[in-house]
Amino acid sequence: MSGPRVAMVLAAGLGTRMRPLTDDRPKALVEVGGRALMDHMLDRLVEAGVERAVVNVHYFADLVEAHLAARRARGLGPAVAVSDERAQALETGGGLKKARPLLGDDPVWVANIDSVWIEEQVSALDEVARGWDPARMDVRLLLAPVGRSVGFHDTGDVFLEADGRVRFKAAGETAPYVYVGVHIAKPQVVENGPDGPFGLLPIWRELAAAGRVSGVAPPGLWMHVGDPQAREAAEARLR
Repeated sequence: MSGPRVAMVLAAGLGTRMRPLTDDRPKALVEVGGRALMDHMLDRLVEAGVERAVVNVHYFADLVEAHLAARRARGLGPAVAVSDERAQALETGGGLKKARPLLGDDPVWVANIDSVWIEEQVSALDEVARGWDPARMDVRLLLAPVGRSVGFHDTGDVFLEADGRVRFKAAGETAPYVYVGVHIAKPQVVENGPDGPFGLLPIWRELAAAGRVSGVAPPGLWMHVGDPQAREAAEARLR
């Protein structure tokens, strides 16, 4: 089954840990390897067949919109609609819920903008899409082994069962895999979320307990660009 053609790109964060690089721009526009973080993700999504993306904006929203307009002027996809969170940043779940009218009801990609990676042999997003089965799952996460990731949680996030289902670690556990910032989801998963800001993690935990979250860990090197030191490390790896 081919992957979704629509994506939600989460670009509304303040990027406080990235200061001073975010004193005059949003985290989404911090450059790594000569390209803005947001461009790394948008280009990956285009390669995976995404035709339309919704990008949420908050901090330095005008700069993000100008950057997206410049991409469009250069003929770069995907087509983009903006979900305006200038009044209040809504976190991952709240951002997805606000964007629902722009996203529609079919499954979508949901992507952070602070992950970059080097692939090995296969397209990571193709691997996520290849295993997507809406009859068996509501969310499918892109994962990486702790030992093949840089800047994520050293103690991991999840366990990956033999059938591909995800189990989130309990308090005090160390898990072998981290979530690296991209997943496919049915947008309906946020329907019962509160008004205002809320995160996706509690929803994922509830769905995982019901066996409705799967994951895949394709080969590659995965980098979370969360602060200036991580940016320098990512640039060194990309070189």
